[in-house]
This record gives sequence, C-alpha cells and structure tokens, in this order.
Amino acid sequence: MSQSSRGDLPVQSGFKENPKKEAPTLELKPIRLKHVIVALLLSILFFLIFCFISLHGYIAWVLSNPTVAPLYSNPKLSKNLDYEDVSFPAADGSRMMQGWYIPAGGDSAKTIVFSHGYGANREEAWIPMYDLAHYAHSLNFNVLMFDYGFAAQSNREVATGGKKEAQQLLGAIRFVKQRGNEEVIVWGFSMGAGTALQAALTSKDIDGMILDSTFLLEPDTMYHNIRQHIDLPRHPSLEIIGLLLPVLNGTSLHQIPYTDVKSADYPFPTLFIHGTKDEKAPYPIAEKLAENQSNPASGVWIVEGSHHELIFREHPKEYLRLVSTFLSRVSRDQDPAKTEPVTK
Repeated sequence: MSQSSRGDLPVQSGFKENPKKEAPTLELKPIRLKHVIVALLLSILFFLIFCFISLHGYIAWVLSNPTVAPLYSNPKLSKNLDYEDVSFPAADGSRMMQGWYIPAGGDSAKTIVFSHGYGANREEAWIPMYDLAHYAHSLNFNVLMFDYGFAAQSNREVATGGKKEAQQLLGAIRFVKQRGNEEVIVWGFSMGAGTALQAALTSKDIDGMILDSTFLLEPDTMYHNIRQHIDLPRHPSLEIIGLLLPVLNGTSLHQIPYTDVKSADYPFPTLFIHGTKDEKAPYPIAEKLAENQSNPASGVWIVEGSHHELIFREHPKEYLRLVSTFLSRVSRDQDPAKTEPVTK
C-alpha cells in the first residue's frame, strides 16, 4: 500500500524545521539610587504630615471631651443645706439638665445660678463651690447648682465652648424664673463665665453677673492654652484644629460669638474677678471686658499674683467682702444713679 493510502501525510523533500525559539526575557533596568532616596523622603514626609494632623486631631478631641469626675457629695452632706434634685430642659430643648436647688429661708425671690467651668461639674471642688453656695444661702439667696452637658452624670455630650452650654444656662435661668424668682444673678467660673457672657447676649432675665477667671474660647486663648502643653506653630495649627472641631463636636469657632462678647456693654451690673497669674486666661481679657461696661454698679478686681479659679482660696475674706458689696448694689431697690462701681 502506498503512503497516501495509509493516511500518512506526505513528507515534502527539502522541508526543514525551525530551530526551537527561546522564551522572551524581561529586561530590568537598574533602579537608580536617587529614585530610592526620593521615594524614601516622600514616605517620611507623608508620615510626618499624618502624625502632625493626628496630633491636632487628638488635641481637638481632648478639647471636646474633658475628663470630669463624678459627684462625690451634695449640699446636705457638705454644708447641711436642704436641697431638691431638679431637672429642666435646655432653652433649645436639646436635652434635660440635672441639678440641685437650694431654697433660701422665708419667701426669697432672688437666686444665684452657678455656672461651673470646663472639666468640672456642679461641685467644682477646687473653688470650692459648696463654700460659695453656703455663703450665697447665708445672704438669703436661693441657689441653683447644675451640670452642663459635658459634665452630666448620664447621657454625657461633648463640650462646645459655649455654643450648646449657653442654651443650657438659659434653660437654668428660665427654670428659676418659673419658680417665682424675680432677681437672677449668674455666678460663673472660667469657661462657665465665658458661657454666661454668651447667654447674656440674648437674655433679658439676668439681673447681674459675677465672673471669676473668665475664659472665652477664641483663637487667641485656645492657642495660648495649647502652647502651654506643646510648642506648636500658631499657623497652620489653629486652622487645622478649626477644621477638626466641627467634625468632633459639631461646633466651629465662628459659631462662638466671642467678637460680640468682647464688644458688648451689658445692661446689668457685672463684676469681673481675675488674677494676674492666670495661666489659662490672661487677665487683660477681664480688663478689656470691664472697660466696655457702662453700668455704674459694674466693677473689676484684678488680683496681683492670683491664679486661675483660685482667687477665693487665696483671698477668701476680700473675695466675699467684694461679692457681698456687689450683690447689695445689684438689688432692684438700689437707685442706679447713686451706685458706686465695685472696685478693689
């Protein structure tokens, strides 16, 4: 049988198979040293930027979430003062506030509302608040001590530098007015004093304020406090923290009316008390605020060598004497035209 009949393919004469081809190879170009250095430097730069922004984020978080101790006592245990546990809504209805109402003897229609500072609760032990509450009670004032939202014993919220706190203070003022009080004095400390100034911009129910170590959250004072703990450049640190604060506590510095406060002439008497060694709120703040006041019963006491919120501890007799004089002149029965400014 022929080849073709066996189904085999014919072999053509002269056919040569191609030699076996080699697999293609990837030719690697040598990596230059300068590329490695550039990549390394960029990595370090991005890491440092990340750390820098993270540090500012931590600062903004700490500012928004102060550490506040729990309540350890009450007016009865501390000063044998009868009191009521009370609750009332913030003026904007955003939350319920908790506090103590200490009634004065008889039918007193005047009340002091204490406005505690940042990082404290209604007790504010380092002042100490119980001693001042007892003193106010001895002058026949009802007393309201309450916690701001960032110091609440339950359902705690972030601190906002006075944005939310001003509404909470206005709620406290409304509460005591609804209880028949005709005369309301706000006694504020540190950021609680700054909050009182913000609340007073819109309230017609405040008859006087005592403001101890006033702290007003604004770029200058915020940076002043940051620099005491870590040496950061003013710019862009303020800008970065300003961008992060609304994310962490829903409040921009532009929402705090510090410009209006610094130019306001309040219609009621205001007593500013401040120490020259105040490391958190430099005393020229209080001097400038006091200069704006035209009410004849307003005054200022700048205490040489005293520290932030420690003036009562350092000068108790002078402190209470000045406060007593101020409160007697704030009385609705006092003729403003015959009132001398309270100074020290």
